[in-house]
Amino acid sequence: MDQTKPFWRVLRRTLVVLLIFGAVSSFAGGVLGVFMNGAGVPLAYLKNTPFTSYLVPGLILATVVGGTQMAAAISMLKRNDRSKALAAVAGFGMLIWIFVEVAVIGYSWLQAVYFAVGVAELALVFGLLGILVLPTAEHFGLTSDAPSR
Repeated sequence: MDQTKPFWRVLRRTLVVLLIFGAVSSFAGGVLGVFMNGAGVPLAYLKNTPFTSYLVPGLILATVVGGTQMAAAISMLKRNDRSKALAAVAGFGMLIWIFVEVAVIGYSWLQAVYFAVGVAELALVFGLLGILVLPTAEHFGLTSDAPSR
């Protein structure tokens, strides 16, 4: 039996959880932007942008960012051939959204959280593709010879 299968399963499941988290929170942020005009975020943040309300940014957040996150999660759950590529697009999309948001409205701790989510998604995709070598049980001295508890 291949000893690495559980490790890859953990990577895949972790990626799916992050994608679902990214999708749900992007949809929620988009809804707040569209229906509550930013839900308390001052309109002054949009001063040097082409936007006069949070309607369009909210729609972009919900459909583009949230949509790619959800599409990637569903694709990963279905084990689609293109699921890793979709997950990479979703991770990069999250990072691009955060970069633009920081450039436009400035930094907040919440942006650091979502930046970390995007980086983690990409690291997991790269790990699943074998591009990034992630630690396995053997890296920690745990082998199949170890007694199970």
